[in-house]
Amino acid sequence: MPRSQTPQPGSVNPKLLVNRREAAEMLAISERTLWSLTANGELPSIKIRKAVRYSVGDLQRYIDAQRVA
Repeated sequence: MPRSQTPQPGSVNPKLLVNRREAAEMLAISERTLWSLTANGELPSIKIRKAVRYSVGDLQRYIDAQRVA
């Protein structure tokens, strides 16, 4: 049976989800632009009750997709 993994003291535990402000900061865009990307379906969001969150992985994939060769 797999053991539950609990973070050890001093270990790095990166956040999986960030709020709108943090997501906008990560993308270096305004919160309004972030909202537009979400409304247009270009960037997925996760709704947990009334809170909207963004997956750090989705943000990274969006950044990678914007890369110009």
